[in-house]
Parts: sequence; structure tokens; C-alpha cells
Amino acid sequence: MPIRHFLELSDLTPAEVRKLIARGIELKAQRHNRETNSLMQQKTAVLVFEKSSTRTRVSFEAGINQFGGSAIFMAPSDSQLSRGEPIEDTSMVLSRMVDMIIMRTSSHERVVHMAKHASVPVINALSDFNHPCQQLADIQTFMEHRGDLKGHKVAWVGDGNNVCHSWMNAAKLLDFELVVATPPGYGPSTLLLEQCSSNVTLTSDPQSATNNASLVVTDTWTGMGQEEEKVNREKAFSGFCVDHSLMRLAKKDALFMHCLPAYRGYEVTSEVIDGPQSVVWDEAENRLHAQKALMEFLLKH
Repeated sequence: MPIRHFLELSDLTPAEVRKLIARGIELKAQRHNRETNSLMQQKTAVLVFEKSSTRTRVSFEAGINQFGGSAIFMAPSDSQLSRGEPIEDTSMVLSRMVDMIIMRTSSHERVVHMAKHASVPVINALSDFNHPCQQLADIQTFMEHRGDLKGHKVAWVGDGNNVCHSWMNAAKLLDFELVVATPPGYGPSTLLLEQCSSNVTLTSDPQSATNNASLVVTDTWTGMGQEEEKVNREKAFSGFCVDHSLMRLAKKDALFMHCLPAYRGYEVTSEVIDGPQSVVWDEAENRLHAQKALMEFLLKH
């Protein structure tokens, strides 16, 4: 049986995504009931992180530990990759020593290359192109509160970044409507937009995007590696802050999500992110449970 990797959401079928999310909800209940699971006993996963992290690192390391396994964290300066070792060499060596490779990188091509030469499952823990693990947590959070996403309208307000790309993949895969509102020049990949055109539309009007939405999602306007663009981005994104007036255009029971870290007063107001429609803390916690379900899925296939 060929090794299964998780580099983007479309590596799973719609049925597999729904089954995985259901399993994540089960694992969450087990965790809250203090039930144990030894799936990864005598197994080791290595976290090859070329970018800083809070939620991703802690959720993976905690999940591996809760499964009875061991996690090895490798920062950029901890490996020979920083000295130019070919990624295929690293991949083949790690595959002989560990049971899973979890990679967080600036270049999507690097995680693809890692998976190409690996003989163990490789998980994309974030790349410049997408963030599929975050997407699993977001889907789980919506399903816990509102059920299946199919048939709903989701509004993305902000930068057409990697998280936005994962939402686009999800819209096509799970058959819901996604309206992406970005300032001109900050839209998502045009190729991906074309591939997801049956379910995704692009606008520069956050009000029309949010109108009658079941869920409003945003992210920081300035991602890692874009710090020099911060002043220009703040000017460009003026009017794209998710505030109370924007949320009022969505459905009365609409939810608000943000993958964090959040910058209150910029992409979202404190009133919204700390308000009753916000599910960001459930969303953050679900990184742990959805990723445990993902690791279980990959190790059993």
C-alpha cells in the first residue's frame, strides 16, 4: 500500500475529510474524559520547522505525547538543511529513523520534495501556499457548532494568503460557497481561483462578501516574512477590519474565526474576537484533536 501524505486538503476525499473530522470530535471527547490512547507507543515523529510556531508546534507535540509517542523538534539551526544538505537526502535519512515527518516551511515546493523522497507519511504543517492542518481544525469547529459546511456561505475578509487558499480548497471539496474579499492586488492565486471557480468568487467588497454568511473568517494582514510590507499593507487593507457593523451583515447566528495570532484593531476588533459569535478558542484547541485524527489516519493507511 502506498504511503499517504497530507500536503493539502485535496489529498483526502470528501468522505475521508468528514470521517476524519468525526474522529477528531471523538478524540476530543476522549481527551476531556481523560481516556488514553497508545496509537504511537514506540513511534517517533520529527517536526522539521523552518518557521516559528505556537499553536502548530504545541498541538503536534502534545498530540504525539498523548498518543504515547515521542516528538523530536528540529529548528532551522538544528539540522544540516540550514547548511545546504539536499532535502531528498534529509528525507531519506529521516524516513529510516522516524515514523512520521511534520514540516513547516516557507516554500511549498520543499514540503512536496520532502514527501516525494520519504517512505513515511509527511504532513504539511504550513507552507507559503496553504495551511491544511489549520483547515481541518476550522472544519471541525464549524461542524461542532453548526453541522456540515455543505450549502453554507463562508466569507473570507482580508489577505488572499495560504489560509485563504486552504479555505478555497475546502469549498470545492466540501461543496459550500466561499466569497473572498481582498483589496486589489492582494487576492489569492489566480490558478487556484480558476480551479475552484465552481464554489469560490473574488470581490473587493467585504460588505457583499459578508452579507448572509454563516461564517466570517479573517487572518493577519501581514504574515511571517512580510514585516517590511506592514505599513503599506495597513493602508491597503483599510476598510477590511471585521467589526460589529460587518458582522451584522452576516446571518444572526454567524460564527467568526481567526487562526491566530490576532492583532486587535487591525484585521478584527476586540468586540468581535472576544464576543459571543467568536469561536477562535475552540478553533485553536481543535488543532490538537483534528491533527491527532490526521496522524491516526495516516499511520493506519
